[in-house]
Amino acid sequence: MAAVAGGDAATALVLTMTYLQHRAIARADSHWPQTVRDQVFASAVQDGALINALRVEPELGSPARGGLPATVATRVADGWRISGRKLYSTGIPALRWLAVWARTDEPQPRVGVFLVPGPAAGIAGVRIVENWNHLGLRASGSHETVLDNVWIPPDHAVDIRPPSAWAPAGASQADIDANADQQAWMIVLLGSLYDALARAAAAWIGDFVRERAPGSLGAPLATLPRVQEAIGEIAALLRTNQVLLDDAAARTDAGAAPTPADSGLLKYTVTGNAVRAVELALQFSGNHGLSRNNPLERHYRDVLCSRIHTPQNDSILVAAGRAQLGV
Repeated sequence: MAAVAGGDAATALVLTMTYLQHRAIARADSHWPQTVRDQVFASAVQDGALINALRVEPELGSPARGGLPATVATRVADGWRISGRKLYSTGIPALRWLAVWARTDEPQPRVGVFLVPGPAAGIAGVRIVENWNHLGLRASGSHETVLDNVWIPPDHAVDIRPPSAWAPAGASQADIDANADQQAWMIVLLGSLYDALARAAAAWIGDFVRERAPGSLGAPLATLPRVQEAIGEIAALLRTNQVLLDDAAARTDAGAAPTPADSGLLKYTVTGNAVRAVELALQFSGNHGLSRNNPLERHYRDVLCSRIHTPQNDSILVAAGRAQLGV
């Protein structure tokens, strides 16, 4: 993942989302039917099929903030029909599967995940609105997706429950453990992605200050103590990231995933360090760093996107503050 992210963060983000979905449905306690899981995995092995969750909506915003989705699943004789709009559908032009967050049209709606074939499957009813015009990660294809009465078979309602069952208070211990594991995976993968961006920026600025020798100085920028100090600060930030990410990955692999609150703090620290590292690189590159002829400006635009991924900084810090205060 880090190797891909250092070259193209947008591609790494699409891969990350597929890895996260595979991890979630591979768990022994997954609610997904085994036959559907097998179908998703077989398509990945045989065809390189990609999958991502489609959750954010124009009306709802991020489901992490609460609320029922406007996307509706209607029960029909031979399955379900799905209609709605989803924003920020990362990788949508290449996705084979869409894990769509929707509600049923029942008198007492259920909420959950419906597996819908993506554009790569070539079915009718899935339309891409190419409106992704973002500061960073421009190649991720995170366009809007319109689902227009898309048919899916009955067993593709892979995990639907009463809304109360999705709330933390209604979760079983198995669901709590699964959430902690999934949160840890997400933070480690996303953290590694943005850390790799910062490392690519650090490599570029290292080469730049070794080679750049202004006439007024008569020596490379790397000979200046203040430049050496900045490069040292970048190294310290990235070393901190490495230790934290390695520890979280090892704990999660050992079956002792950090709590969601601790994973949130990890994201806050690692992504903050990554942003700071790239900012330091920009300070010593001047116009060269902001030129599109060089990769540093792209790394900077991309690393800023780290602040948008769930959980966002305000939620992370409020949760940490409440825990510390015992309120």
